[in-house]
Amino acid sequence: MRIWVDADAMPAVIKDILFRAAERKRIVSTLVANKLLRVPPSPWIRALQVPHGFDVADAEIARRVEAGDLVITADIPLAAQVIEKGGHALNPRGEFYSPENIREALNLRDFMTGLRDAGLASSGPPAFSQSDRQAFANQLDRFLAKAAG
Repeated sequence: MRIWVDADAMPAVIKDILFRAAERKRIVSTLVANKLLRVPPSPWIRALQVPHGFDVADAEIARRVEAGDLVITADIPLAAQVIEKGGHALNPRGEFYSPENIREALNLRDFMTGLRDAGLASSGPPAFSQSDRQAFANQLDRFLAKAAG
């Protein structure tokens, strides 16, 4: 199993949690972004810079992910691709996407995009909170413990 991180807009606190988990569990974790990323020196942590462009990092992760891998992303279409390939998708707020909930998440995303395009909604997600950070850390720990067992 590998961990793939859609790192272009990933909060720094989430990256720190992932760095510690990769070291502790000895799991290769690759951060994918279209900008240069600094990662700690470790045989378990890697950075992959992809060319600039819309969804280039997402496409690279979708191409490389294998069944059983974990992808950390807030991008719902990428999460759907990961699930389709037999992978697992966790968002930075601690919510796992699954075959049971991904269709609803895609529909809600499309609905909100339609509202924004029509000028009826303009706000994005709420600010990242301490409870989001804790929810992510808890879900990641549970997943990694289950994967190791």
